[in-house]
Amino acid sequence: MPKKMEMERIQTLAINNVMELPPQFIRPENERPENTKAVERVTFPIISLSQQHNNLVKEITKAASEWGFFLITDHGISPTLIQRLQEVGEEFFALPQKEKEAYANVPSIGSFEGYGTKMTKNLEDKLEWVDYYFHLMAPPSKVNLDMWPKSPPSYREVTQEYNREILRVKDKVLELLSQGLGLEGNVLKSSLGGEEIETEMKINMYPPCPQPELALGVEPHTDMSALTLLIPNEVPGLQVWKDNNWIAVDYLQKGLFVHVGDQLEVLSNGKYKSVLHRSLVNKERKRMSWAVFIVPPHEVVVGPLPQLINEQNPPKFSTKTYAEYRYRKFNKLPQ
Repeated sequence: MPKKMEMERIQTLAINNVMELPPQFIRPENERPENTKAVERVTFPIISLSQQHNNLVKEITKAASEWGFFLITDHGISPTLIQRLQEVGEEFFALPQKEKEAYANVPSIGSFEGYGTKMTKNLEDKLEWVDYYFHLMAPPSKVNLDMWPKSPPSYREVTQEYNREILRVKDKVLELLSQGLGLEGNVLKSSLGGEEIETEMKINMYPPCPQPELALGVEPHTDMSALTLLIPNEVPGLQVWKDNNWIAVDYLQKGLFVHVGDQLEVLSNGKYKSVLHRSLVNKERKRMSWAVFIVPPHEVVVGPLPQLINEQNPPKFSTKTYAEYRYRKFNKLPQ
């Protein structure tokens, strides 16, 4: 078994009531929330999945093209199930630290599943104010249930039920986005691996932060996924970049947040935009989010769809396996 690196967790810092933010978390001045304030009360695309089909295709295509981000309602996931999902996630992070550490991951050897806190390769890089739990949910052939928390006891049952619902919503959204490109509804799903598409759960825990104006929960980034389907708790913090401004995203009860990721931007040859976003933290309250990343298997080759390429619309992205794409993004190499 690989040796697990001992490190101080963000939740431990918060429990110990640190009064000042440790220097490794203080962002450069041009990244600090106090110097990059977001625009608030902006109307986001909120899309009901229960509306007439043609209108639904138009709305979701427009949102994915102009924002790379939208909220969906009437998605059919039970509010009770969402509440249970959030409860079991909170219960895990409330466990004694020793119990959580039994699930610690080892990113240095490529073992990302489990309990973690982001580390940096370079001393000058700043840390993010977040702990997380990450594991694969599908397909069944790749799921390692040993990496799922055994406590609380209902974690597995609730998460498997939520995964079934997410797979249904994922298929619907990919179908609509395919049709928005003028293609058959199954094209995007097939291009991403069909039934072998992976779903990855990442529970983000952002504890109260002593100086949130100087820190970030997650630094600005685009998701390397095809789609990210996210449910937050009621504490605000998500911001997306649009029209040269950070836009604060309002909490919407029963809403499911949808991020267009890098793989859909590539497949659509740039019609759909991978949204740049970041997460802020709160001084008094913990923020949590449950993100499900929809990603192709590592061996799947992703590039602009041939149906969308012609002399007037040449390919804007190179074609490569998802494994190569991940490697280059993790190591900050040109794509």
